[in-house]
Amino acid sequence: MIKRWLLRVIAPLDPTLTGLILALMLLGLVVLYSASGRDLMTLAGQSRSMVLALVCMCVMAHLPPHQLMRWAGPVYVLGLVLLVGVALGGEVSHGARRWLHLGPLRIQPSELMKLALPLALAAWFQHREQGLGLRDFAVGLMLFIVPVGLIARQPDLGTALLIASSGCYVLFLAGLSWRVLGIAIVGFGASLPLVWTFLHDYQRQRVLTLIDPSQDPLGAGYHIIQSTIAVGSGGVMGKGWLGGTQTHLDFLPERTTDFIFAVFGEEFGLFGELVLLVLLVSLILRGMDIASQASSIFNRLAAGAISLTLFTYTFVNMGMVAGILPVVGVPLPFVSYGGTSLITLMLGQGILMSIRHHRTLVKR
Repeated sequence: MIKRWLLRVIAPLDPTLTGLILALMLLGLVVLYSASGRDLMTLAGQSRSMVLALVCMCVMAHLPPHQLMRWAGPVYVLGLVLLVGVALGGEVSHGARRWLHLGPLRIQPSELMKLALPLALAAWFQHREQGLGLRDFAVGLMLFIVPVGLIARQPDLGTALLIASSGCYVLFLAGLSWRVLGIAIVGFGASLPLVWTFLHDYQRQRVLTLIDPSQDPLGAGYHIIQSTIAVGSGGVMGKGWLGGTQTHLDFLPERTTDFIFAVFGEEFGLFGELVLLVLLVSLILRGMDIASQASSIFNRLAAGAISLTLFTYTFVNMGMVAGILPVVGVPLPFVSYGGTSLITLMLGQGILMSIRHHRTLVKR
């Protein structure tokens, strides 16, 4: 009976996705042990988060996609209400208003919106599948402009970027024409001077620091300078596990979270970085393969957006550490320390598994 129950639990889990995720999380624990200065408490905390995230992934994998589509709208509205609540009376921490207290709970509504937005957009286009027009795309655009604006106002540029990218991916996969996309890109480029005026001082400083980190090497440019030194000093094979000097001499900031890739690069070198990159790219490609075989518009758009948003996570974090993108506070998927972002990522992977599993059931 126990064996039958276990088989029922693991039945929806995609073996390829599960294997890649477990490999990435194992690598994450290995590098986190070094990055945290061999702190077993940090390791234990991340291990608990991983177990909880795996449970969340399994639960999500069992939910049929049509049920997810039914909940997409209400969850999106709930996320929007919570974001408005944050704007009106959220907790201010480190100069940003991102958290909301609901009784004993302390939640970050922007994390909920990472999944709620692409699912709501996918559900909208599913309902309008008979005849998509520019008006439908305009409504879809408004659906993601509102939450992105509220999150950018907190300010949380990194999360706003991730959510905006997920919305753009859904619009693109839904069939938005290249002409409209070109006009939008040109319009965005023309609006950059106006956008610049709305940026906070520290956000402007990040952009200027990206251009020339040496202008403030002990201040705004410190993160980029130290991370690029760490990655470059790793060479081809790295300095060895626990052997990173930038890490263990405390030169590298935020080394368990946003800049953990710099720790990885210093200790495992170019070879280790390529292994990590292969794992992440394989995970993204598997997600896109599931999207390409999806049985409905909702499933295809949701799976595609989740997979491409994972690409955005990876590209932005690695680009930030390498000094080719501004520092915006985006963690490295499945590797960086942090329970909330990990659970969000695993819920997304659970949705991919649900789409793959129930497509198989329909075909049979």
